[in-house]
Amino acid sequence: MESVWDYPRPPRVERSTARITVTHAGQVVADSRRCLRVLETSHPPVYYVPRGDVAEGVLRPASGQSWCEFKGTATYWDLVVADAEVPAAAWSYERPTPAYAQLTEAVAFYPGRVDECRVDGEVVRAQEGDFYGGWITADITGPFKGGPGTRGW
Repeated sequence: MESVWDYPRPPRVERSTARITVTHAGQVVADSRRCLRVLETSHPPVYYVPRGDVAEGVLRPASGQSWCEFKGTATYWDLVVADAEVPAAAWSYERPTPAYAQLTEAVAFYPGRVDECRVDGEVVRAQEGDFYGGWITADITGPFKGGPGTRGW
């Protein structure tokens, strides 16, 4: 078991060989065993998928940005699969701060905005809150930031 309260702040980036899949509207839009996993105190892990492991043509630049004090400016991506369009289904750091340079050319998906995300075959549960994108599996324990009353954590 991993407790999110044992994760560091600032966040740590580590390589993962777990099979990560993202599926929407009946199509696998990402499938990788070479993701990066970002671990931050009080947050479930976020998986960043190398762009080469995302289906071609399913991501379109979205409007808006946000800023992370550690990673820099986030860019958002709409997911377009067949007739389905999901606004801001994913994000990336196109020019991250030097400490997070390895996130360049990788994209993270919000598990609550797509039909299904899996880690080694296990369907994940999305972190609560419309801003956070953590992936909760059976081996991750909280409590997690994002739910009601956790804004000040």
